[in-house]
Amino acid sequence: MKVAIYPGSFDPITNGHLDLIQRALQLFDQLVVAIADNPDKEPLFSAQERLEMVKTAVKGLKRVQVVIFTGLLANLAKELKASAFIRGVRAVSDFEFEFQLALMNRKLAPKTETVFLIPSEKYTYLSSNLIKDVARFNGDISCFVPKIVEGRLKEKFGFSK
Repeated sequence: MKVAIYPGSFDPITNGHLDLIQRALQLFDQLVVAIADNPDKEPLFSAQERLEMVKTAVKGLKRVQVVIFTGLLANLAKELKASAFIRGVRAVSDFEFEFQLALMNRKLAPKTETVFLIPSEKYTYLSSNLIKDVARFNGDISCFVPKIVEGRLKEKFGFSK
């Protein structure tokens, strides 16, 4: 069975992330969405909140598992016997960082390849940070994120019904 890991902070998950999840499922038997819990970063949502939102967003997608991880992604890959890391590349500006990350992961987990996926054109400009910026000022984000995320962002910024 070919297992791939799609790592990220998912703070919050967007429709762009979901697009890449669906694309990855066309290539792999199982996809593990790995939510990074980095103690050096201050996400808007806790790891547990992000886990809940991602699980709700992928509900109904078979062959998707959602986990929280800390530490090196390479260690998670070895533990899961993953054959690939999934990375989204929206623009050329993403590529330099992703290329360095892929080379480091190749050194640390040589049996796990990095697969770069390009999102659908309608999501190429989306980022979690951009979504949070729009939501912070009560902008309409309904076409960019799953319903659960829209609701949680409204709550976080005090715009709930």
